[in-house]
Amino acid sequence: MAISLSKGQRVSLEKVSPGLEALLVGLGWDVKTVDTGSDFDIDVSVFMLGENEKLPSDSHFIFYNNLKSPDSAHCIEHMGDSLTGEGEGDDEVILVNLTKVPGEIKKLVFVVTIHQAYQRKQNFGQVENAFVRLVDVKTKKEVLRFDLTENYSIETAITVAEIYNKDGQWRMSAVGSGYRGGLQVILNRYQN
Repeated sequence: MAISLSKGQRVSLEKVSPGLEALLVGLGWDVKTVDTGSDFDIDVSVFMLGENEKLPSDSHFIFYNNLKSPDSAHCIEHMGDSLTGEGEGDDEVILVNLTKVPGEIKKLVFVVTIHQAYQRKQNFGQVENAFVRLVDVKTKKEVLRFDLTENYSIETAITVAEIYNKDGQWRMSAVGSGYRGGLQVILNRYQN
């Protein structure tokens, strides 16, 4: 049975799944029945941050136009952009091999944004049943889950979760912080 996290909760991945090496980070959502005149296109991104909480390079920003991390092992791989988010289960998936994350990377920040939110008059208040879950690639078992239950009625970007290395151990933090201004606000925060 997966552990369900609340906003702000932190947990050691080693404690919840001893020996965890590779994980599937699945993110899903449903769009409420609203008519904004346009389809919703929600995108998942990962920021690979160094000790200084900044991207070492632009290629450490993983998203639909940069699907693999720059390290030779490609420790992070985005499995592609879902343009509609329709259907059950995970709408977008990121694979992370924790054993291959380069030593200079200390934190992985998972973000969801609405593509062209302002032009389409869309926000996360029009989205429901949003979640992030971690699945052990080896056992195929879901080990952690964080359901976003807040009403993000003005936000167009959400930092969903962080996986970070503290004292040589990988941990997860259920963040759930929303932002106005879309992806650019978060990019500004993490770029050098």
